[in-house]
Amino acid sequence: MKIKNIKVNSFGNLADKDIELSDNINIIYGKNEAGKSTLLKFITNMFYGTSKNKKGRIFSDFDRYKPWGREDFSGKLKYELDNGEQFEIFREFAKKNPKIYNSNLEDISKQFSIDKNLGNQFFYEQTKVDEQTFLSTIASMQQEVKLEKGSQNSLIQKMANIAGTGEDNVSYKKAIDKLYKKQLDEVGTYRSTGKPINIAQGKLNDLKNKKHELMGYKNLKYDFEENKLAVEEEIVQDELKLEILKKLKKINDKEILEHEKLHYNVDMIKKDEMQILELINEKNNVLNDNDIESEEVLVNDYNEKINSLEPMERIKFEKPKIDLKKYVFMTILITIINVLLFIFIKQIPLKFVGLLGYIIVIAMYFIEKNKIEDEHLIKQNKADLNKKVEENKKLLVFEKNKKVLEEINIINAKIEVFENDKKNQLKIMEETKERIQSLSDIEKEKLKNTYRTKVDIYEINKLINAADTNAKLEEIQNEINDKKLELHRIELNKNNIMPQLEDLAQIEEELVSTEEEYDGLMKKNNSIIVVKQALEDAYEKMKSNVTPKFTNSLSENIAKISNNKYNKVAINDENGMMVELASGEYVPAERLSLGTIDQLYLSLRLSMNTEVSNENMPVILDEAFAYYDDDRLENILKFLADNYKDKQIIILTCTNREEQIYNKLGYQFNKVRL
Repeated sequence: MKIKNIKVNSFGNLADKDIELSDNINIIYGKNEAGKSTLLKFITNMFYGTSKNKKGRIFSDFDRYKPWGREDFSGKLKYELDNGEQFEIFREFAKKNPKIYNSNLEDISKQFSIDKNLGNQFFYEQTKVDEQTFLSTIASMQQEVKLEKGSQNSLIQKMANIAGTGEDNVSYKKAIDKLYKKQLDEVGTYRSTGKPINIAQGKLNDLKNKKHELMGYKNLKYDFEENKLAVEEEIVQDELKLEILKKLKKINDKEILEHEKLHYNVDMIKKDEMQILELINEKNNVLNDNDIESEEVLVNDYNEKINSLEPMERIKFEKPKIDLKKYVFMTILITIINVLLFIFIKQIPLKFVGLLGYIIVIAMYFIEKNKIEDEHLIKQNKADLNKKVEENKKLLVFEKNKKVLEEINIINAKIEVFENDKKNQLKIMEETKERIQSLSDIEKEKLKNTYRTKVDIYEINKLINAADTNAKLEEIQNEINDKKLELHRIELNKNNIMPQLEDLAQIEEELVSTEEEYDGLMKKNNSIIVVKQALEDAYEKMKSNVTPKFTNSLSENIAKISNNKYNKVAINDENGMMVELASGEYVPAERLSLGTIDQLYLSLRLSMNTEVSNENMPVILDEAFAYYDDDRLENILKFLADNYKDKQIIILTCTNREEQIYNKLGYQFNKVRL
């Protein structure tokens, strides 16, 4: 399996990065804090997702690598499996599942299983490598090589753990010791004393003996309870009979009430009829007092008068006209006189005397006109006054009839109210009669149906047909009271033995609790035994099948890396990790230098790399050579180039040493600058 292309849109401090990788050696160079470790984390998270679980840290991976100031938190990675199939992963890290495309760019995400916690399992299904294995073997993170001198024992322990269990953080010996201690502290053995299993066994025996002593009281209690149940059942039956009688009484009371309602309706109808007669008499008196023959005559006369009271047209008189010919003649005459005066009179003032005639004629015209208009107005007003008098006479008669009609209408409205009330009362009376007729049979039948499953039908019929319901109620109530007294006596007898029974109940509860505790301890003990056996079997299988392969591979690798300075590595329970020197002497790994221990650890991870997957997985090294001198670095780089030609090697570094050595040795490599 090889990574072909890495496209980082935004992840941590990386943004807009597009990296092409070769199939063999790749050197990714960047200064400190340039994002090399972030890039390795990006690759891991593209395959396995970004966890929001802090796992004891201050920040989760999601919070740590989520970019500041950018909404985008995504990337794409293209890789190729050993069979030549190529895939592209696009992942938005805020979402649990990525999109996976094949070489035809078809979305095949749904072809892989989905884990509710881990998300899409495409990479595990393709390579059989989970995230823990990926970080333990394929990728060497920066923090795994930056060890102080005092941390070398921890690194040696990790190597021993890998060789013994396959996991660098799992120690078989510590696991077995913890299981033995857990078994002794939390359970104990048959030979131990004062342990949980011994305490539970002793308590169990004591409780069983006490229970046997108190069982006699339990039988006596059963007798009391049987008597109590019988009396309680009789009381239940009597109380049901009491319920039937009470409901029957309600039915009878209801029937009586309905009869009372019927009498009330009859009374109300009689009252309505009396009111109607009184109102009819009142109406006739009103008509007689006003000399009106009948209501019909009143209505017809009223309607006629309404029509006759319509406004009459005003009588209009033709206004007399003035005789204009007379005034024309006089005007002509005055004109002739004025002409003669101008001709024959010498004095100028006298010449204009004739003009006074015009003024006189005009005055005469207006005097005559005003006189005619005054006479016409007097005549018109006199006619209007006569008409008004006639209308007022009619109006007085109309108002009288109107008042009488209104009084008659009020009486008729009252009569109508009483007539409607009478109809309603008649209707209610008919409904009441029907209800009374069917009430008894229907309600009693319902009563039978309600209780026939609880009380014998013969008893129900006796109750329904009882001559005096109230007397029967009192009789049954007395029986109930007597039986309750009997119950009280039974309860007193039962209470006399309750202290012993309470002790028994408490002992039985403790016995159950202790048995559960004992069973739980036995289950826990059996579980620990099973786990120990499974761990021993797995360890033996690991020692016989896997560990020799790892140690042989480790020995070959360390010999090549150290130029045969160290030829063999052995790991066992008794001595831990032993390294063979060139002289043939075996020395504990703790006596080696920190650089040599780093070489051993890297060699072991490289050995495991070829075993963890059905795919030829890459080797990813993040600042893995920080403590290597130039000779050791040249040896390891040459070893990687010569022995892993079919593997993709990705070296993340902040120095130019790797580039210079490969150039010196003449090896081809792909360089990427962050």
